[in-house]
Amino acid sequence: MELVMAGTSFKSISIRTIVAIGIGAALFFVLGRFVSIPSPIPNTTINIQYAVLAVFAIIYGPVAGLLIGLIGHTLIDLSWGSPWWSWIIASVVFGVLVGLASKKINIDSGKFEIKSIVGFNIVAVIAHLIAWIVVAPVLDILIYAEPVNKVFAQGAFAAASNIVTTCVVGTIILVAYAKTRTAKGSLAKE
Repeated sequence: MELVMAGTSFKSISIRTIVAIGIGAALFFVLGRFVSIPSPIPNTTINIQYAVLAVFAIIYGPVAGLLIGLIGHTLIDLSWGSPWWSWIIASVVFGVLVGLASKKINIDSGKFEIKSIVGFNIVAVIAHLIAWIVVAPVLDILIYAEPVNKVFAQGAFAAASNIVTTCVVGTIILVAYAKTRTAKGSLAKE
């Protein structure tokens, strides 16, 4: 199967990745819609779906991160009424940025040790800061003419809460996932 986006061809996306995108988007939706914790900042919640998005992006790459963020966040917004594109795009940016680290953090090797854990957390922090401190507020202002103070307060809170949940929950999930993988060359022929 070939997927073409913005002039770039992503050849041979595996059936495994397509299934993962479907499962990831469904998990993102369910967690974002039904497992969000209200916050003191209007229209902003504490969420764990970004930990799941980060895990899928690390395992399956940036295309999966893009599509899970896009589909999952759009479904959440549609379930509340209408899509809020600035935050959907921020979710996409987060998924892509974490997915780009999948080559450096080879979770399928069965090794997710301190260096990889630190790398994952640094990538997650940077991706959240870009998504919620830059992308979402700027697009809120440009697309919806939202007040500057409001959108940057929402973005700062979203970044902080998403960083904590992604770094804690995402790391726990990736450590557990890595333990299920067999390192290459670890099986000996008898």
